[in-house]
Amino acid sequence: MITLRHKLALGFGGLLAILALMALLTVQQIDRLGNAIDVILKQNYRSVTASQEMKEALEKMDRGLLFALTQEHDADRRAISDNERRFRKALTVELGNITLPGEKEKAERIAALFERYIRAYREVADESASVGKRKSTYFTTILPLLTEINALAQEILEMNQANMNDANRSARLMAESARNRIVMAVVACTLVALVFSYQSRLSILKPIGKLIDSANKIREGNLDLVLETGSSDEIGQLSAAFNEMTAALRKARKLDDEKLHRTRRATQEVMNMLPTPIAIFDPEGRVDVATQSAIRNFGLKPGTKADSLDYPWLPALLQRAAQEGGVVEIDGNGYIQKFVSNREFFFRPAAAAIPPPPDSNGVSGTVLLMHDMTQAHEQKELKRGVVSTVSHQLRTPLTSLRMAIHLLLEQRIGALNAKQAELLNTAGEDSDRLADILDDLLDLNRIESGRSRLSLIPCRPESLVRNGIGPFMAEAAEKKVNLTVDVPTDLPDVTADAASIGHVFANLMANAIRFTPSGGTISVRAEAELSGIRFSVADTGEGIAPEHLKHLFDQFYRVPGQDEKSGIGLGLSIVKEIVTAHGGNVGVESRRGKGSVFHFTLPA
Repeated sequence: MITLRHKLALGFGGLLAILALMALLTVQQIDRLGNAIDVILKQNYRSVTASQEMKEALEKMDRGLLFALTQEHDADRRAISDNERRFRKALTVELGNITLPGEKEKAERIAALFERYIRAYREVADESASVGKRKSTYFTTILPLLTEINALAQEILEMNQANMNDANRSARLMAESARNRIVMAVVACTLVALVFSYQSRLSILKPIGKLIDSANKIREGNLDLVLETGSSDEIGQLSAAFNEMTAALRKARKLDDEKLHRTRRATQEVMNMLPTPIAIFDPEGRVDVATQSAIRNFGLKPGTKADSLDYPWLPALLQRAAQEGGVVEIDGNGYIQKFVSNREFFFRPAAAAIPPPPDSNGVSGTVLLMHDMTQAHEQKELKRGVVSTVSHQLRTPLTSLRMAIHLLLEQRIGALNAKQAELLNTAGEDSDRLADILDDLLDLNRIESGRSRLSLIPCRPESLVRNGIGPFMAEAAEKKVNLTVDVPTDLPDVTADAASIGHVFANLMANAIRFTPSGGTISVRAEAELSGIRFSVADTGEGIAPEHLKHLFDQFYRVPGQDEKSGIGLGLSIVKEIVTAHGGNVGVESRRGKGSVFHFTLPA
């Protein structure tokens, strides 16, 4: 079985073999060229230099001998001896470097002639002989020998030079032939490499490309894809593994689909049994599952988009839940009025984000829950009616009772002893406190029911603050409480009902003075914010525990430990209702031992 490893080894091994062949051919050609050049430089060149050396040595010997004959003085024997040795040395080199046909005979002829030349040379250089005889011997013997020796040396030189030229031409031809062979080898190796590459593409790259395309299709959800497994190499094994994987995925998808269908059916059945309107939205704001009451009463059918319904508050509520990642409710009173079967119902919408799967961002959807507030609303309306009726019914006898106590305290009916006066003063204070409670109940009832009309006009913030704290300046001075005011004059106007805001300041200032010890400080400030003008009343009292802060603006809530004169817990709830009716918001910040800061914001 030819595996992928064998194919890769064949492909890369073939390329390696091509590389080795190219390297071998190149080395061989370089060696051959080097040998040819070596022949040119070493062999023929030595013979050329040896011939030249013999001619120069012979010429110097002859020039010295002629000089001695013409000037008629003794020859320089030392120079003659040096040139003789020089000639013999060059001749020895030539005799030991015979490379061409006929070169040996010429060199040996030069050796024989030179021996005769030396004998004749010594006769001419002999000073005891007459000059005439010496000259005769020179011209008859030495000069012919000199001429023949020079001619033979020149022939040897020209033979070697000619051979050098032939060798040079041969080297050039050899280089050109080597270049042609290397070019042919490169072309052949390129063709073989292309064949190997094409074969690798067919047997490796193309199947891998098919696997990549198949993997992309599987990623897109095409689990019905089946790959061809024609070969038995690693590619074929990988294709078979892909087929097994897709089969397992198909099985898992089938099980997941069945489980999902079963879960959806169970969820739908459970949702159908729930009386509360509930709808589950996908991330695109489309209804996925809904209860029958949500479908029947609000039209939240599966597949319906939130922005296609006639509920402007719904898309914004779902978006807020997705962004905040928690439970959010509709702003304001938050009641949605709905008539079902000719009966009035009230619902309070709330939306919660569905957490995403692990290692995912965003949300998986949102859940809309319509709390049925009908009973609570009816109870609240009933409470308002009872409070209004009881308050009005108690107001008349309470007024008569207060009048009677007042007349008795003025002693118009008769004199009172000290004990009677003390009891009547206590009864008067309690009746006044009861009257204040009834007033608070009536005010709160009017505000909640909407019967308390607000006269909204532009008002200066410094005017509201001045009118709000004016009635309390004497009381603060009497209790030795420092009162500071910080209201910039360049603040923009606010839209407010001056009388109602005065009632807000009255509640906040009364609480601040009540809970600030002598020597403490009350600071009233106003400052601009993005949402409007923020008013705050800060004191240096004992502060409020954190667990009570979130309940301070609830009706009838009193912080534990307060005396009975602090009221029944309606003042701050009235403050909240008034500020909310103005379109603002109210809050509190406090720390034990550091005092409290009550603040509210009015739109500019």
